[in-house]
Amino acid sequence: MIPTTGHTRTVGQKQAALPSHGRAHNLSLVLRTLHSDGAMSRADLSRTLGLTRVTVSDLVAELLQRNHVVELGTAEKGRPGKPAILVDVNRTGLQIVGLDLAEADVLRAAVMDLDGNVLTRINVDIADERGESATELVLDLAQRAIDAATAPLLGIGVGTPGIVDQDGVVLTAPNLSWTNVALGALIEERTGLPTLVANDADAAAMGELTFGDGSADMILVKVGRGVGSGLIVGGQLARGVHSAAGEIGHVTVGTDHGGQCVCGKHGCLETWVAAPHLIRAMEAASSEEDREAVLLTAGHRLGIALAPIVAALDLSDVVLSGPPELLGTTLRTAVAETFETRTLLQREPRLQVRLTAEPQDVVLRGTAVLVLWNQLGVA
Repeated sequence: MIPTTGHTRTVGQKQAALPSHGRAHNLSLVLRTLHSDGAMSRADLSRTLGLTRVTVSDLVAELLQRNHVVELGTAEKGRPGKPAILVDVNRTGLQIVGLDLAEADVLRAAVMDLDGNVLTRINVDIADERGESATELVLDLAQRAIDAATAPLLGIGVGTPGIVDQDGVVLTAPNLSWTNVALGALIEERTGLPTLVANDADAAAMGELTFGDGSADMILVKVGRGVGSGLIVGGQLARGVHSAAGEIGHVTVGTDHGGQCVCGKHGCLETWVAAPHLIRAMEAASSEEDREAVLLTAGHRLGIALAPIVAALDLSDVVLSGPPELLGTTLRTAVAETFETRTLLQREPRLQVRLTAEPQDVVLRGTAVLVLWNQLGVA
């Protein structure tokens, strides 16, 4: 299941469930509140959630038994009586394994804590591995990451290129020669751990929303070997009827045809903006002015592709994730200027076009969000 809540710093609706909603909902509510607001006493949790102290104490006792929360000691004495004991999510006593399969020449793995902080990194070069050999490489990488963990694991999150359904099946990933690969089930069978799989750009969007500066209405555009995006609308990840929301790489931009794409069409966004194209074009440029023109053109084409999406969904943030030396000032500015010429002027707050702060880790941190939501109901 993909998380559909908003930013962790604003937990959304902090109200107790009706009895029919069940105990699981209230356990998740306690965890979400602690994860977003930090350590609290049982009394503070009771006031925040509108639950009785007896109910909160019972819920916390179960979460302590599961090792999902820990007691941190007493709070600073601010009221008469016995000092309250603070409880918090077990941020460092539980860990998550994340896999980022999006890069052209390397597969990345990380062990993370529950705040998305990377504790250990493992990278494996990928050369000609495709199909089953690529799958086996991923399975081996997952096991290496598990072996590197220093605390009990909640689960494994995976961000992969291609179209991924809600059951963790990679429907198609041409760069890895995968079609209908049940990646989540394969990793679970090999490792015995719950495994969540999402498109890499979707994972990146969730990472930016939960651990970065993302907003409830944003698009994150991931530029690498290809071009994809993750859409957050109303604090929820947009999936689409075919699990392909945000697949913008093969949208044609402009009427001048452009170069031929690997898909067979001419003028796809990837032929203008994908990192390999930009690098080749920059290397072929004979002057700084020509290199600047390459980035301006790429930014303009990206703006053309995104302007209808931004306008139709009334987004507040466009976040670019990829090599900062390519996506920096020139390209980013060209995207923003294209929006100004192709959409109506917005009221405050104005649309932001910016780079993600940690492009190397945004997918990995997004995979942590997948596990947090699935296992703890936290996002």
